Amino acid sequence: MHEDIVNRAAAWIGAHAPESAAIALTLLALPAFALIARLVLRALRSGSVGPLLWMRSRRALVAVWILLVLRLDMVLLHARHGVPDWLLLILQLALIASLTWLGTRVVQAGGEAVTLRRGGLDLPDDPRLLDTNLQARGALTRARVLTRVINLLVVLIGLGLALMSIPGVRQIGTSLLASAGIAGVVVGFAARPVLSNLLAGLQIALTEPIRINDVLIVQGEWGRVEEITGTYVVFRIWDDRRLILPLQWFIEHPFENWTRTSASLLVTVFLWVDYGMPVQALRDELKRVCASDPDWDGRHALVHVTESNDQALQVRLLMSAANSARAWELRCRVREAMVSYLQREWPQHLPRRRLRWPSNEHGEAPAPDLAGQTR
Repeated sequence: MHEDIVNRAAAWIGAHAPESAAIALTLLALPAFALIARLVLRALRSGSVGPLLWMRSRRALVAVWILLVLRLDMVLLHARHGVPDWLLLILQLALIASLTWLGTRVVQAGGEAVTLRRGGLDLPDDPRLLDTNLQARGALTRARVLTRVINLLVVLIGLGLALMSIPGVRQIGTSLLASAGIAGVVVGFAARPVLSNLLAGLQIALTEPIRINDVLIVQGEWGRVEEITGTYVVFRIWDDRRLILPLQWFIEHPFENWTRTSASLLVTVFLWVDYGMPVQALRDELKRVCASDPDWDGRHALVHVTESNDQALQVRLLMSAANSARAWELRCRVREAMVSYLQREWPQHLPRRRLRWPSNEHGEAPAPDLAGQTR
């Protein structure tokens, strides 16, 4: 009986070779994928990029593998049974979508690997730590911007290939591929913003005029670069408002970058004092105040008389701090401390207005006549 079943199965396989091959291919697809994946992971080192790449792309790889197997099944069965063209088209579109998904996941994993080698995927949100991670911020900015720009290119290419697979919309697919730079020409005015942002993103990633967490002055507002996407920049203003600017804006307009090469800053405080105020006393007090302040970086604590008029002297206090957040706190505390010092130790030398009455023939200054003044 067993021999009869075997003989009948062999006869059916011989008479239905394409169907048999399709069934065998389908049954062995997932076990073969699992075996290959296990062998590859065993061959990879734990500290290499391979495990991360596998974690990020394993689902997309499974989808691509299954669709490839189904596509081969359709090819095997098409000669004898005539598979409908619409089914082949659906499988082709699904395969293009899966390959696009796989491409974006591989690019994302590559960006994460580069970032992890430079210290991590996130940066501290404390603005007082801006001076400690300049290189990490540069690496994170390059990785994020290039990852998003390349992902956008991959999606455009996948969309263009999918549209080119459909006979009725093949011209649209060709236009999308051309706008992505594959054909080398720009088709239509609508593609210009896409290309300009792509080029701006590449330029920002390579030249780094701005980086994640950079402190900028943009349109008169002080804030930090919170996020850089493939098309725009999220600028976090000091009062937690967000200003959204396209990438192209930072290429075409001037702006201040306070952390381009270093986060350290010089800050000033201006005081008006009387001409009788000894400047050396202010110098000694400023050094004492700065030495006890945790935000002073120890570089500069200087006092200069920068202006004088007929009433008082203008004194500039110059201090240094490691970054803008520390500089703001240092400036406010030094101003408060120096004003308190003047009120406590030198109240007679605060700014005052002097009036001198003319003397009479006896050398005495007459009392002012206030009778004619109105209330």
